[in-house]
Amino acid sequence: MKTRVLGGSGIEVGAIGLGCMGMTHAYDVGTAVESESIAVIHRALEIGVSLLDTSDFYGPYTNEELLGRALVGHRDGAVLATKCGLVPGGGRVTTGERDGSPGYVRSAMDASLRRLGIEHVDLYQLHRVDPATPIEETWGAFAGLVEAGKARAIGLSEVTVEQLEVCHAIHPVASVQSELSLWTRDWTTDVLPWCIEHGVAFLPYAPLGRGFLTGALSGREFGSDDFRGALPRFSPQAMAENQAIVDAVATVAARLGATSAQVALAWDLAQGPAVVPIPGTKRVSRLEENAAAADLALSTDDLAELDALPAPTGGRY
Repeated sequence: MKTRVLGGSGIEVGAIGLGCMGMTHAYDVGTAVESESIAVIHRALEIGVSLLDTSDFYGPYTNEELLGRALVGHRDGAVLATKCGLVPGGGRVTTGERDGSPGYVRSAMDASLRRLGIEHVDLYQLHRVDPATPIEETWGAFAGLVEAGKARAIGLSEVTVEQLEVCHAIHPVASVQSELSLWTRDWTTDVLPWCIEHGVAFLPYAPLGRGFLTGALSGREFGSDDFRGALPRFSPQAMAENQAIVDAVATVAARLGATSAQVALAWDLAQGPAVVPIPGTKRVSRLEENAAAADLALSTDDLAELDALPAPTGGRY
């Protein structure tokens, strides 16, 4: 597996990471089998997919607990990233109360370390900015966790350039995590260029459009344990209209002898040298398919064709 570096932290990771959220949260939760998820994690580490991303919000808590069990005897090969800042409650899958207060940040870290069964995380991220707490105070608490040896590096999720500037002046930002894919390009106009300029890693979540860009969801209806059914882009009408994007990606994939998932991930990788997409899966076969995207080279013409794709119907949330 080719490698990339998480910003100025110097932490080296595989060019493709693994988002673990779907193993216990949000996507077809009723179909998850722990032994299969653990097999995916172990296989990921074997093939160099070293960045494992989770959050205390996922489950809630069960995702970190799963990672803790999976990493027994496998910690050395993993670059473990988790998050805090969204407080679980009310059964909401995509939203939560936001808390970036320094006391909460410190207590959340200690709770995550207990669930994960480790002494430090490699990357600790603010899941969402708390509008009620000055970001300087939140980021100061994150910096304190680095000083205390509980985090090797710290990052942010879904932030503005202005917020990045404030935080980076206090303590180096190692990474920014936000949705980035062939149907979500919002961050390419400002945040991603800022990251490239400042040597900060960008970690795209949902790089496969929550599975839509692979073509596997065409005509799909979602059950109550899958939050995609509540997202605007996954309404039946929106999915029908967005099928043109799927078809166009499939055309490029067929020409290259690749899969649509690999083309979508290769597009992400082509956006900058420090971009590390973190697609999620509960299946070893899909993990290996995704990992192979690190070796797929898109030509200038391929990229131009993909860049010309239309904007999707429906908002992200």
